[in-house]
Amino acid sequence: MSKKVRVRFAPSPTGPLHIGGVRTALFNYLFAKKHNGDFVLRIEDTDQNRYVEGAEDYIVKSLNWCGIPFDEGPGKNEKFGPYRQSERKHLYKQYADQLIAEGKAYYAFDTSEELDAHRKQHEAEGKTFIYNWHNREKGRLVNSLVLSEEETQAKINAGEDYVVRFKSPQDETLHLKDIIRGDISIDTNILDDKILFKSDGMPTYHLANIVDDHLMEITHVIRGEEWLPSLALHKLLYDAFGWEAPEFAHLPLILKPTGKGKLSKRDGDKLGFPVFPLAWTDPKNNEVSRGYKEDGYFAEAVVNFLAFLGWNPGTEQEIFSLEELVAAFDLSKVNKAGARFDPDKTKWFNHHYMQQQLDLDLAEEFQTKNILLKDIDVNYIALVVGLIKERATFVSDFWDLSHFFFVSPTDYDEKASKKAIKEDTEDLLKKVVELVNNTEDYTVENLQTNIKGWITDNGIGFGKVMMPLRLALVGALQGPDVFDIMYMIGKTETVKRIAALVKTI
Repeated sequence: MSKKVRVRFAPSPTGPLHIGGVRTALFNYLFAKKHNGDFVLRIEDTDQNRYVEGAEDYIVKSLNWCGIPFDEGPGKNEKFGPYRQSERKHLYKQYADQLIAEGKAYYAFDTSEELDAHRKQHEAEGKTFIYNWHNREKGRLVNSLVLSEEETQAKINAGEDYVVRFKSPQDETLHLKDIIRGDISIDTNILDDKILFKSDGMPTYHLANIVDDHLMEITHVIRGEEWLPSLALHKLLYDAFGWEAPEFAHLPLILKPTGKGKLSKRDGDKLGFPVFPLAWTDPKNNEVSRGYKEDGYFAEAVVNFLAFLGWNPGTEQEIFSLEELVAAFDLSKVNKAGARFDPDKTKWFNHHYMQQQLDLDLAEEFQTKNILLKDIDVNYIALVVGLIKERATFVSDFWDLSHFFFVSPTDYDEKASKKAIKEDTEDLLKKVVELVNNTEDYTVENLQTNIKGWITDNGIGFGKVMMPLRLALVGALQGPDVFDIMYMIGKTETVKRIAALVKTI
């Protein structure tokens, strides 16, 4: 590519960043890094009525947690700043004025009530009202195309509310290119004259994003499919200004687990999974929404599963580090069709990344989350973690998988007891106690040799010994290798637990 690649992620600070937004940010990041380009964060806050306190900070923290920080944006490498649209509003009017002066846009003074009346009248006649070439100059609509310059200026001077509308061309076929979707043809007669600027001094998204992308030298616009209907207008605006348009790529929707409809927060609430990267507290009602971080997901797992929502490397490989994703990422391998969100697959990724973590790191987290472990040596906890993490998906699973390493059983699973305890169990366990006490060099190997050797030499069924032994140590027929447990809890505790079960027989 001849020009330096520059992409932007431009969220609105109207609430927490949805996982679909994170996917858009990730694809922008991967594309930028693949081509040694810049990943820009721009805050689209032109709609001040929907602005939510704390949302911008949440967006930045989310990107940082995911390991995809922006190169340039609010407070960071501000080469083309400011990066909040509300701080750039002084820029936009001159561009709206330019389009008006060149006859490519016009003032419209129609009130919302008048436009509603037009819509209802069209509906009554079985038609759809579109504000465009079809009716903009017939005199029923109030705009500068039918008013004289003096009348138009008089209305503006009188403080009447107005908007600036783009004058969509008539009887043209617009040929558009999308990296993901290929060639698209649009009949300009079906386009409405979109509002670009309002009399309150604020631009609409359509004008602001075009101006900002041009001034910030954005080379590729990678955004969600919901912006595809706006592509024609945005290309027309670039043409109207005489600017070179960036290349566009519209990402597929992230669908509900059923595959029908766009994934929403409600789906997560209903099916028990987060749809936000970090937990979010709504400043209006203090309602807390779950986040992937707080639910125990690793950032690497979140990035890995998000990459596969709409993109396929064309190989069997599913586990990618961020560096591998950068190397493999290609927009031409992004699908057009919506990507179904699979909560179980996200857990599968997290389980994999759990196995890659250092036992000591996991032990420290485990200890901070469980008050019963606060006085236990973290190195012992790390040894326990090494034995049980293979069966875990989250750190929150650890206690159920390992509590018997830290506390003695207080009762025994009823079903397991019926299965494990037979007439000769008491005598067999007493012999095991004898073997344990006689094992001077108390290691896993020696315990295994002594107890398994005795079972084999005496022709005893392994289950007749090992099941009640596990029950004594754990309280249930679960857990890692019995000899690992015996070694970890020590000789004294092992004997004590076996004796406690024997008393109940």
